[in-house]
Amino acid sequence: MTTPTATIESPRIAVIIPAYNEAITIREVITRFHSALPDATYVVVDNRSSDDTGTIARLALRDCGASGMVLYEGRPGKANAVRLAFHEVQADVYVMIDADMTYHPEDLPAMLAPVLEKRADLVIGDRQSTGHYLQENKRPMHVFGNRLVINLVNRLFGSDLKDIMSGYRVMTHRFVEHTPILRGGFELETESTIFALSNRFRIVEVPIRYTDRPAGSASKLNTVRDGIRVCMTIFGILMNYRPLFFFGILSAACAALGLALGMLPVMEYIEYRYVYRVPTAILAMGLMVLSVLFSGIALILSNVNNHFMALFEVSMLGRRPKEARPPMSRRVRIDSKPAALVRPGKVEAPSYIAP
Repeated sequence: MTTPTATIESPRIAVIIPAYNEAITIREVITRFHSALPDATYVVVDNRSSDDTGTIARLALRDCGASGMVLYEGRPGKANAVRLAFHEVQADVYVMIDADMTYHPEDLPAMLAPVLEKRADLVIGDRQSTGHYLQENKRPMHVFGNRLVINLVNRLFGSDLKDIMSGYRVMTHRFVEHTPILRGGFELETESTIFALSNRFRIVEVPIRYTDRPAGSASKLNTVRDGIRVCMTIFGILMNYRPLFFFGILSAACAALGLALGMLPVMEYIEYRYVYRVPTAILAMGLMVLSVLFSGIALILSNVNNHFMALFEVSMLGRRPKEARPPMSRRVRIDSKPAALVRPGKVEAPSYIAP
């Protein structure tokens, strides 16, 4: 009797490169990453660049023989560009990098390994642990903003992440398919990381090397504007993902202030049998009403949040059988000895990743 064999194909890998006015660096990014990962599909998203980014990207793809395309996204914002790529390209594994040559293809094998070994749904390139980000980054307020958001997220979700704002990421098809992109700008990394934590996707951080932009390449970030957006992101994190905590704090604050102010007219009435501070009494009453209102909102939104999380889990399990796909390239022999079918052990990264 001939023993049947089942061959699992190599995973399809798509490298997503959102680019806005990156004519100076886009060719080098495509060339270097293609040399390290030649069998991947490269998708450059020209995010309404005013320079020759799109044209240079097309020429670079042609010159190095890379499989890929250049898409155009007219709406500003990194998240809009990445969202378009996710909608247009189907792959088993997605690699997301910036087009400014701050990340390096030498880190690709370590970044891909947790996903290919089925140990992670999301792999984040950690710039902080190696110390390169502090050495290379010339914007101290950006470092402060990063730390502020990281500390908040870790406290809220009980995690120990080091760099949730890194733009160097590897994601599974399942994670990309189920992760909504609701914002349009650079909040993409924070939003997707929080979604992964909230919905218990497996996250692995891999220390990577980071270098600052080359001479002549200007950052698109603005300290004041993006600082405000970071604060709004923090506000949104608390309100959307921890409504009981967020509105509970508001309720407690209103109750404490209402009680403190309300003591004054109460003490007056006890002493004089008359309330002279009528506005203070009205304000205290209003604060207590707000406290009760915020408490109700906290309980309602918390229950709604839990309900949608349960629906999400059910939908994930319901779609598992028809979408479950082997993640790596290897040959499995099927015979009459079930114990020999699965052997524990580490699966190496694909051989087509150049060292």
